[in-house]
Amino acid sequence: MPFEYIKMDKEALKFIDTIEEISGSNVYLCYDCGKCSSGCAFVYKMDLTVNQVISYIKTGQKEKVLSANSPWVCSSCLTCTVRCPREVDIAAVMEAVREYTLRNEPERLKRIELTDEMKKNLPNIALVGSYRKKSEL
Repeated sequence: MPFEYIKMDKEALKFIDTIEEISGSNVYLCYDCGKCSSGCAFVYKMDLTVNQVISYIKTGQKEKVLSANSPWVCSSCLTCTVRCPREVDIAAVMEAVREYTLRNEPERLKRIELTDEMKKNLPNIALVGSYRKKSEL
């Protein structure tokens, strides 16, 4: 695999700081053990594994993170957060990526209307994740 040189400019550092600010998590604590990805029930639907998303955030690779479907597939079930040995709130980081996109680049999103049939077939975790995101504990 060829090496890719990454330039950490001001924009990349600002992206990292914004994700950390929104999520309240220090992404630099992650040492890429992969426990988050191995416990994720939806990783098979993601184009990047959970730990790859975190790695790309740590290295300021904004385009790779924002073009991935992984943050949108995440159901916020908190399995990754519980499994993390460094106590990084990974679910909050994934939520922060979604929020960053909505705040700064809403044109990236392609909205679809859910039919009644689609709503009937939603998994329970979609309802739980939606409730967690919209309620205060």
